[in-house]
Amino acid sequence: MADDKTYKAEYLGSGTFNISKPKRKEKKLRQTRVRNRRRGMRK
Repeated sequence: MADDKTYKAEYLGSGTFNISKPKRKEKKLRQTRVRNRRRGMRK
């Protein structure tokens, strides 16, 4: 579980990387949705 929460870049060869990063918390996701306007909204 602790391994899933860390930033990690795995080199696959010839300039290719497999990058993994922790997911955003639900609380933060909700805050951005509340503050930011939706795409395609008028105003």
